[in-house]
Amino acid sequence: MSGVLKLFLVAGEPSGDRLGAALMAGLKSLTRVEFAGVGGPLMQAEGLASLFPMEELSVMGIAEVLPKYFHLKRRIRETAAAVLASGAEALITIDSPDFCLRVAAIVKAERPGFRTIHYVAPSVWAWRPGRAAKMAKVVDHVLALLPFEPPYMTAAGMTCDFVGHPVVAEPLASAAEKAAFAGDGPLLLVLPGSRKGEVTRLAPVFGEVVARLKERHPDLRVALPTLRGVAGLVRELTAGWAVRPEIIEDASVKRGAFAAADVALAASGTVSLELAANGCPMVIAYDMHPMTLWLMRRAALIDTVTLVNLVSETRVVPEFIGPDCRAEKIAPALETLLTDPTPQAAAMALTMERLGKGGEAPGLRAARSVLQSLRAAPRR
Repeated sequence: MSGVLKLFLVAGEPSGDRLGAALMAGLKSLTRVEFAGVGGPLMQAEGLASLFPMEELSVMGIAEVLPKYFHLKRRIRETAAAVLASGAEALITIDSPDFCLRVAAIVKAERPGFRTIHYVAPSVWAWRPGRAAKMAKVVDHVLALLPFEPPYMTAAGMTCDFVGHPVVAEPLASAAEKAAFAGDGPLLLVLPGSRKGEVTRLAPVFGEVVARLKERHPDLRVALPTLRGVAGLVRELTAGWAVRPEIIEDASVKRGAFAAADVALAASGTVSLELAANGCPMVIAYDMHPMTLWLMRRAALIDTVTLVNLVSETRVVPEFIGPDCRAEKIAPALETLLTDPTPQAAAMALTMERLGKGGEAPGLRAARSVLQSLRAAPRR
């Protein structure tokens, strides 16, 4: 590679936006590089002009995607055409496999030698193991977040590096940021997800949990970090809660809330790792369309969806999924943690260690992996 390296990146949701931004920062520290693609505010801050708003892609689940099927298909074609016209050296897709791998498939069909890299290995260890072989038809190299993932990818025919999870490099709250949440009553952190569908589904249940906890703790305080794409919806859905939550959009304020919270109620996802990084004990609860849940449970290979449980090889984080996502079950689990938060401490610390805490920043490790992959690839 000579001159300026051109890369086309595609992220479809906020967690992918964070990964992409860290990768872009790492690449800029190592080489001269220009970016095109689709991303959110963090990637845009690193120099990406997004082809269209990333929020259009933040949908999950078969039943949830169906109403937007034709619009998403059009965006897939538009994105693939932009990749092919961009003059990029490689396509780097970030998570969101339902969208990203379809883009990669079109690009590969048109130009088989075009280099494709996917950031975030599919959870083939959890369900649908055949996805790895299918992905290998359109992806050359994988950047894995979890240390046990590379063997699954290489067995399918792709190269793969464990680059660490970005949560280990995210800044923690300062003393002043944490002190901003000082108060007399217990502080409950409520995290109902980043997608409109999951927020709409979880907010009523989480609101009932808050009401039950307030009966036991009249001075209960609630903080609810959210993202710009769903902030208005969150305000609308929480307006009638027994404790009006403090809605948080600012990143520094969010850090303070994570550090100060006594316990958290969170949707399933990477947020469990953010909570572990802050040593905040948690309960995980999640619900989805019954058809989506039925299909996923039939294909599941694991008995927990919580990453802290998986990485630490424990089951200390309680989770309430599907029919179990009910306030009368969730509230007692939170009450137990408020009484004694210590059982999760060792698992959270072990999780951070295994994800790369104390080592080179994952974004920089990912950038090195990308560059090494491109050097090893035959020229197009």
